[in-house]
Amino acid sequence: MTSTSGQRHAATARLGNTHSTLDNVLVVIGTLLMAATYLWTLFSYRGQQEASSGTVVLPLVAGYMIGAILLVIGNLKRIPLTIIALIPFAAAINIVLGQIVGLSPIPLYMDTVATVLIGYLAGPAAGATTGAVTNLAWGLTINPTTIPFAAGAALIGLLAGYLGRAGVFSSWWRTLMSGVLVGIIAGFVGAPVAAYVYGGGMGVGTGSLVATLQATGQSLFAATTLQAVLSDAIDKGVVFLIVFLLGLGIPQRVKARFSRA
Repeated sequence: MTSTSGQRHAATARLGNTHSTLDNVLVVIGTLLMAATYLWTLFSYRGQQEASSGTVVLPLVAGYMIGAILLVIGNLKRIPLTIIALIPFAAAINIVLGQIVGLSPIPLYMDTVATVLIGYLAGPAAGATTGAVTNLAWGLTINPTTIPFAAGAALIGLLAGYLGRAGVFSSWWRTLMSGVLVGIIAGFVGAPVAAYVYGGGMGVGTGSLVATLQATGQSLFAATTLQAVLSDAIDKGVVFLIVFLLGLGIPQRVKARFSRA
């Protein structure tokens, strides 16, 4: 009994004994900063075509990146040390999948499979942290263009965690519908970054879709938003189904070891 109790304590140990008021404040500030950045960009520069304009790019990148960092810092004490140890591996999986799909003509992303899996197993805080860490690490090591998308990645992990708590992964159709809904939300959040910082889709497939939509007379922002919503809805639907299938293969006793943060 002592050994089992010790193992359980080690599995649920956290960086700190309590989640302080300061941590909660950091999470709230980070969330509000990302929301305010999105709304400011949406309503102030919706008709702007100059994607390289510093008046858009600098505040947008800074707001999303700082917000994501605050979200990670504020959530660390919520997450068991065993989960924190898994996050770098989860981020690596996301990065590898994202790089491969990004170089293909497929207008999808597939860079949030591990984020959704961690969110489903370990809760919203762990999911959000995995998403943010993935994009920050990806941007600092391989592809700097992914850094401003850290906010959207964190949101996906956060929503996956709450949906996991709600039990949506218990059936394939609820999983699929939830993934599509998360994708639509993520598409709207990421569209301003793709449009105003990078001039449309970043990947080969997504960029081609944006160009096609613009050829029909759509503005840069409208084309990018439509592409993002369509691609993200399909992408997250597929990602959530993958996590659902992975969950079927994970023994219940293993799932029970993950403390939902």
